[in-house]
Amino acid sequence: MSTTAPPSPPVTSATPAAAGPAALPRHVRVLVVGAGFGGLGMAIRLQQQGERDFAVLDKGEEVGGTWRDNTYPGAACDVPSQLYSFSFAPNPDWSRSFSPQAEIQAYLRRVARESGVLDRFFFGTSLERASWDDEAARWRVVTSAGELSADVLVTATGGLSEPRMPAIDGVDEFERTIFHSARWDHEQDLAGKRVAVIGTGASAIQIVPELARTVAHLDVYQRTAPWVIPRRDRAYSSLERLALRHLPPLRRAYRTAIYWARECYVPGFTIDPRLAAPAERAARANIARAIHDPGLQAAVTPTYRLGCKRVLLSNDYYPALAQDHVALVTDPIRRISRTGVVSADGTERPVDAIVVATGFHTTEQPIAARIRGREGRSLAEVWAGEGMNAYKGTTVHGFPNLFQIVGPNTGLGHSSMVFVIESQIAYVLDALATMRRRGLASVQPTAAAQHRWNAALQRRMKRTVWSTGGCSSWYLDAHGRNTTLWPRTTFVFRRLLSSFDVERYVTTPAGPGPEHGQDPTGSSPTTAKVRA
Repeated sequence: MSTTAPPSPPVTSATPAAAGPAALPRHVRVLVVGAGFGGLGMAIRLQQQGERDFAVLDKGEEVGGTWRDNTYPGAACDVPSQLYSFSFAPNPDWSRSFSPQAEIQAYLRRVARESGVLDRFFFGTSLERASWDDEAARWRVVTSAGELSADVLVTATGGLSEPRMPAIDGVDEFERTIFHSARWDHEQDLAGKRVAVIGTGASAIQIVPELARTVAHLDVYQRTAPWVIPRRDRAYSSLERLALRHLPPLRRAYRTAIYWARECYVPGFTIDPRLAAPAERAARANIARAIHDPGLQAAVTPTYRLGCKRVLLSNDYYPALAQDHVALVTDPIRRISRTGVVSADGTERPVDAIVVATGFHTTEQPIAARIRGREGRSLAEVWAGEGMNAYKGTTVHGFPNLFQIVGPNTGLGHSSMVFVIESQIAYVLDALATMRRRGLASVQPTAAAQHRWNAALQRRMKRTVWSTGGCSSWYLDAHGRNTTLWPRTTFVFRRLLSSFDVERYVTTPAGPGPEHGQDPTGSSPTTAKVRA
């Protein structure tokens, strides 16, 4: 059974992780947007490299990002705990093999506090717009707390930051309780009530078993059945925890072993879906153990290849669906009335509350509409034609000195995003060092380098299960292109981002001024275009 994680305590002025400076600086060398794993990791590594001239913005009231915002009942990670921490800040205190939300958030708070970077974090501050000033070779940034400029802009807002509400008629007319799973309303006591959960994705399969324990009746609305394999979750024994704390080599070996075990999943996703047959058998056995009604068994069995959609982990989702007071509804939703949910066959099921678990904006970044490059167009406008794309998932032609942590095609379906995040952070750090060493005011990938990178990536994507598995998933954008996932191993990703390849970039040299070596009121610097 999954562990129910209590919600993180509310942030107050006395919460250490919420402390920060009083006013925005006028200018910083590096401005980071987002204070989850990506933004926090970027800040810590900047400081470790001797760079103190930076600031971090976050619209929330403390660090944590996804793990700060998602406090729904049962919230937990589906990546093994030993992989879900920074390599430079290991956590020997995980209580379980899969960490509950509260432990992950506590870890991030502790790391932030102990790192000494929080004096440059600005919480409750959202980025409203950022525009590249080509003449001054810097970003002009407007925030909810004022304006500032930055030589380099790093976005680390993640792919699971903006909840997506479903496009269902009447969703705004429901007169009772309704909220998205990522914005859980803890003031609402759902015990003893009739509740509907819309969605059967990663959040829903954690929420459903927890709600089933206390509600009077639960309707679960499923559009497409997910593959759900057993969750090998267990509590660490006191001896294991003692060993992990006091024997760092053992902890590192354990982490390494789990990492390589996870990489074994990659061929089944990216080369031949038939290689995932053992996992499919485990998923079917997971159904058979818990559900004995043939009709319900058929309803929860996917008709596409495992991996085409996100593979989910749970031991108690299917047992919850098998309970008498839980109903799986597979008819499409026609509309939401003032008091319930109306399915396509005309049946109206009255409920006291609706939990919307329909995921996030993943194939379009909400922040992209707020960032404008050299030509005055927003990143969203540039991507409107052919979908999100970047060079190495990190930089974008036409947007000098913009770096993205968890950018296009950096997502994973098998392992820890922290590994990808650290790989990108290393690339950004080397870019900054290269700029300083070579006296460069700005860098942006050449159009040719970016095109070649994405053309090769999309060619490789054609043979993956995400393209051939027979499903339509949130990995795919409106054009049917997978702009979300990385179609190779993570160690290849790390190797490709191991150093900043300045020869693939358009560079602008700095002049003699105090900031970039040129008076920002003077003529724009000469662009030196290097080999693509």
